[in-house]
Amino acid sequence: MTTNTAASAAPAPAGSREAELQALLGPERVILGQDIAPALRSDFMGQDIGSAEAYFKVQSTEEVQKLVRYAADHDLPITIRGAGTNLVGSTIPHGGIIIDLSAMNKILELDEANRTLLVEPGVLLCDLQAYVEERGLFYPPDPAEKNATIGGNIATNAGGMRAVKYGVTRDFVLGLEVVTAKGEVVHLGSKCLKDATGLNLKQLLIGSEGTLGVITKCLLRLITKPEATAHALVGFTSLREAITAVNDLHAANLAPTAIEFVEKKVIAIGEDFLHKQFPLPQSTAYLIVTFDGPAAELPAKLNQCREVLAQKHQIEFLDLNDPQVANTVWTIRAALAKAVQASGIWEPVDTVVPLNEIANFVDFLGELSKQHGIRILAFGHAGDGNVHLCILKDELPLGQWPQTLQQILSALYRRVYQLHGKIAAEHGIGRHKRLYFLQEVNETELSLMRSVKYALDPQGLFNPHSGYTL
Repeated sequence: MTTNTAASAAPAPAGSREAELQALLGPERVILGQDIAPALRSDFMGQDIGSAEAYFKVQSTEEVQKLVRYAADHDLPITIRGAGTNLVGSTIPHGGIIIDLSAMNKILELDEANRTLLVEPGVLLCDLQAYVEERGLFYPPDPAEKNATIGGNIATNAGGMRAVKYGVTRDFVLGLEVVTAKGEVVHLGSKCLKDATGLNLKQLLIGSEGTLGVITKCLLRLITKPEATAHALVGFTSLREAITAVNDLHAANLAPTAIEFVEKKVIAIGEDFLHKQFPLPQSTAYLIVTFDGPAAELPAKLNQCREVLAQKHQIEFLDLNDPQVANTVWTIRAALAKAVQASGIWEPVDTVVPLNEIANFVDFLGELSKQHGIRILAFGHAGDGNVHLCILKDELPLGQWPQTLQQILSALYRRVYQLHGKIAAEHGIGRHKRLYFLQEVNETELSLMRSVKYALDPQGLFNPHSGYTL
């Protein structure tokens, strides 16, 4: 996790560019040039470090306006960041200025009559979820990184495990306050659940990775908190068998909240990292199935889940009604990315394919792993086709890693497109996937994206050199 603390700086020489930058918010909230900590010029991975003339930690929409107008007048690129938890380089600057929104972290209004919550973009997801659930309400989007900001979730259209039942972030955003490339403020959307009034510009901003404007307020839709939640761990003889079983759950109309898949070899890394023992150790692969709703209905849901899966598959079934066992399962699952990171150099990958192609994609990954002699670990959200991968360098000589990684990524992203999938499900494209996106995207589609970019940001100020931008 990066830290977003701006240290006080000595005043720059009068009349210099540095003095102008310091005067915008005051020296105490500006860091200049090489004094900007590497963590503030990178992403969660910290492997690529960018450069910027200045870093600003803003506290209001008005301050964002002032910075954007200055950047426009001086043709300075703008990189927007929050908690810095992104994994694809979206917060790595390429010159210009960094606008850090993490201090804009107030919950502004809970409207229980309309079931909406108005927040600033720097509010952490974990804090937002705790706030509404204490009041009997529920914000369903549930990305794994709970210390990400809600603004970052909106910028990447983050998904998470509960997407199979509830949808993703964009399904719970009713409105946005946005600072445009001209430094103007525009309010998009409203508290109304229905809206067919002109073009839906709000949806353009969601998932745009900071390339179209600066989100300064977020109006979110809430629902009633489910009365209870129940989980089951299901063990299988192979990963293909586990993934094939997902279609059986959907066909039975069980409406699971989440269906996670993970291989035993991936779980082993989490076990070693946390010194914990995962249940059902004889199984080769697992599904973690979640249901929510009225407490009285959940035991029957779990029994039906067991019956449906046992009809076609050889399984081990564990009802996670013991809080301690359930905590072990979810703690290990949540720690997988951190466990892999602690093991050495690696590359995180986020892809999505149609549900009926998950097994074929995972088989392809096994072949690709053998071909290059590199471990490719797969886990993710089986219920919605979102496959997360960890590509590990292990003992490969460091000098061979960049070329080998590029070959693997090119092959697997090409396969994703062949299966009619997409190379980013919830992390975005950023800098790290840009090359592969541009290799595969349809030229007409790309041209339309860039036309939208030009219409909203004609100078190309916001997060240039990222994703689809020129």
